[in-house]
Amino acid sequence: MILCCGEALIDMLPRKTEDGAAGFAPYPGGAVFNTAVALARLGVDAGLFTGLSTDLFGQRLEDVLRLNGVGFGLAARCARPTTLAFVTLTDGQAEYAFYDENTAGRMLADRDLPKDLDDAEALFFGGISLAVEPCAEAYKALCLREPEMRVIMIDPNIRPDFIVDPDRYRARLAAMLAVADVVKLSDEDLKWLEGDGEIPELATGLLAKGPKLVLITEGKDGVTAYWAGERLHVPAPVVEVVDTVGAGDTFNAGFLAGLADAGRLDKSTIAEGLEPGVLEAALRLGTAAAAVTVSRAGANPPRREDLA
Repeated sequence: MILCCGEALIDMLPRKTEDGAAGFAPYPGGAVFNTAVALARLGVDAGLFTGLSTDLFGQRLEDVLRLNGVGFGLAARCARPTTLAFVTLTDGQAEYAFYDENTAGRMLADRDLPKDLDDAEALFFGGISLAVEPCAEAYKALCLREPEMRVIMIDPNIRPDFIVDPDRYRARLAAMLAVADVVKLSDEDLKWLEGDGEIPELATGLLAKGPKLVLITEGKDGVTAYWAGERLHVPAPVVEVVDTVGAGDTFNAGFLAGLADAGRLDKSTIAEGLEPGVLEAALRLGTAAAAVTVSRAGANPPRREDLA
């Protein structure tokens, strides 16, 4: 089982009302929630650890998890409200405004961490949950507790406007990235985190800080994997983009599913270096799945049959 650790929220997506007025419609989402759903749709045993509200939006999130077969028995339930993310689209690119004070997700704390993760082969961390406290510190504690026993993948999915204390955020990420097996960043995230420079040099510099494998996505230009002095590029399929909501989350799921398919979701295998064929197949599954998602409105990841 792959346990996804991080936010579940409601994306308020721009829609037109019946009379043509501008409005917003609620859709279950959040980077980590999307990754868990995408994994399950690709046939991988997936779970979600998050702070989950018992309000009407929390019930809606629960319904979607149940419908897609994502386990959420480890989630910390409470009556605090669900986080809302209002989305604006410019040429298909998503920008977010988060309403997150005192929510079920944000107020997750160390006392809520699951004690028994025996069923989990891998833990995935990411999203806005790594940027706000107290939940960010709780996820950090879980990440630092488990790296000897499970594969750790991190996608910070950095939202600069959401980060109140950049220095504290960078320090938290540095501690987590140091124990990670796989790190995925967009090219924009990489430059925000590591500074100006050429992507290959920045990615190589990040490898030196602990991760065994670094994946850098560049939108329509595809993804490049960096490890131990090597690199491998896989182009993105050409599709008509509706919007980019959930694209990176779906890529993460596709990549992890590809490793699981090959029986290579294993710490020692990743540390020693994945076979090029296995790595390429996982990258291609990630990019193919993400291409389907960007061709649809909202975060609506594909099932296996959609990729045939």
